[in-house]
Amino acid sequence: MTPPVTTTIDPERCSGCGQCVSVCPDRTISLEEGRAVVSGDRCLACGHCLAICPSGAIRVAAIAADTLTFSTFTLMPEWLPWGDFDPAALVRLMASRRSCRNYLERPVGRELLLDLVKAGITAPSGTNSQQWTFTILDRRRQVEQLGGRIAGYFEKLNRLAANPLARLISLLFGGNALGRYYHRYYHSIGEGLREWREGGRDRLFHGAPAAIVVGGGPEASCPAEDALLATQNILLAAHALGLGTCLIGFAVAALERQPDLKRDLGIPREEKVYAVIALGWPAEKYQRLCGRKPPLVRWAGNH
Repeated sequence: MTPPVTTTIDPERCSGCGQCVSVCPDRTISLEEGRAVVSGDRCLACGHCLAICPSGAIRVAAIAADTLTFSTFTLMPEWLPWGDFDPAALVRLMASRRSCRNYLERPVGRELLLDLVKAGITAPSGTNSQQWTFTILDRRRQVEQLGGRIAGYFEKLNRLAANPLARLISLLFGGNALGRYYHRYYHSIGEGLREWREGGRDRLFHGAPAAIVVGGGPEASCPAEDALLATQNILLAAHALGLGTCLIGFAVAALERQPDLKRDLGIPREEKVYAVIALGWPAEKYQRLCGRKPPLVRWAGNH
C-alpha cells in the first residue's frame, strides 16, 4: 500500500527556487506559476524537501520533529555541510569503540536509552521504509532472565549436537549446520553454560545492566541492512555518551530459533531480530587505538 502524501507547502513563504523539486526522489513536488506545489501521489517522507528549503515553507507530517530532540544532550538544528567535519575525529570515534565485556553495577536511565534509539534512526533505510524496531531491557533483572532463557536454548542445542547420529543426519540432509556448530561452538558454549549454572558468571551479556534488541518489520525492502545500520549508529552514540556496548550474536540466534523468547519480550512473530546490544557503564579503560586485520580489497575491472 502506498503511504499517503503528508507534505504541505506554504505558498506565502515559498520563494520558487525549485530546490525541493530537484531533490525529491518521488517527483512529488513541481513548480507551478513560480511556486512549489505538491502534485504527485507518492512520497517517501524522506524530508529532503523540508531540509533543503531556504525559506522553511515545507512541512512533512509523517516526520516526527521530536526524534531530533534529545534529553541527555542538545543537538544543533543546522545541517552539517559536506566535508565540514574533522574526518580524523570521526575515525577516532569509530576506532575507539570496542566491545565491552566488563560493566559497572550502575543502571542506564530510560532517557539515555531512548536517546540512543533516536540516534539509531538517523541511519538510512531502504526506500526510507524505517521499519526497524527497538525492544529495550532497561533493568539488569530483565537481562538476566533473558540470559537464562537463552542458556536453556543452548543447553538443548548442545545435547543435540553431542549426538553423533543427529550430526550425521544434519550432514546428509541439513547442510552440516549441526556439525559446524559442534566443531566451532559446542565446547565453548558448554563451558559458558557451566559457569552460568554453577557460578552465576554471565558469559553471554557480561553483566550488562541493559540491552537493546534491534529488529525489522516485514514491510521493509532491506530490513537486515536497515537494522544493522541503525545498530552501528547506536554503538557509536553510546561510546560518545560514555557507555560501553557489545553485540551478542548468540542471543540473536536463540531469539530467531525459539519463537517463545521473542513472544515473551513482546516482539511479534513476523518481526525478525537482527542485533542484540548489551550496554552499560564500562568497567574498563583502554590506552590506545588498535587496528584490524588487513581487508580483502578488489578493484573492479582489473584483470
